[in-house]
Amino acid sequence: MATALAAVVEREAARRCVVSGRSLDKRRLIRFVAAPDGAVVPDIKANLPGRGVWVGAERTLVERAVAKGQFSHLGRAATDVGDHVEALLARRCCDLLGLARRAGLAVAGMQKVRACLVAREARVIAEARDAAEDGAAKIARLVMVAVPAPMLVRLLDREELGSALGREDAVHVALLRGRLSDLFLDEIRRLAGFRDGAAEAGATKHI
Repeated sequence: MATALAAVVEREAARRCVVSGRSLDKRRLIRFVAAPDGAVVPDIKANLPGRGVWVGAERTLVERAVAKGQFSHLGRAATDVGDHVEALLARRCCDLLGLARRAGLAVAGMQKVRACLVAREARVIAEARDAAEDGAAKIARLVMVAVPAPMLVRLLDREELGSALGREDAVHVALLRGRLSDLFLDEIRRLAGFRDGAAEAGATKHI
């Protein structure tokens, strides 16, 4: 019974990308729906009414969907829809960081981040993609030896991180373990498909 239930849940959590034809977890896809004015818009939270079209969370796949007319039955799709998706995903990531800060689950600053790593509390280290090289090197060394190793994320800039935390800017942010850190990682992985700079770095678990 448990196995059958798990299979049903897995099917309900999966959708088919109209471009690649692959069946993927919804957390790795972007849903698109028709707005009242007939424009095709990304439904980042996948909760808008109406029939939707699912596309893998990659800029190239979204651009191919537009070029191939995969949204034509929904309405008008702008050619810059990939940029729109990127902006919405970045905003979503910042919103989650803001929620974590208000819940006491996110701290900023090199010393506070270092303390979280030493205490083994950090699930995610968000480092500004425009951080200085020396600071980035220090964090990379700390993450490399941390146990358990947190995810190192370098997709948001100083201004974005700062706005999420109610500051002018921020360079290093630690997100503590919990549901919000899992949600943040889901969204940052989708953002990685639209924003340059994402890479895998072996045991450092770098996004």
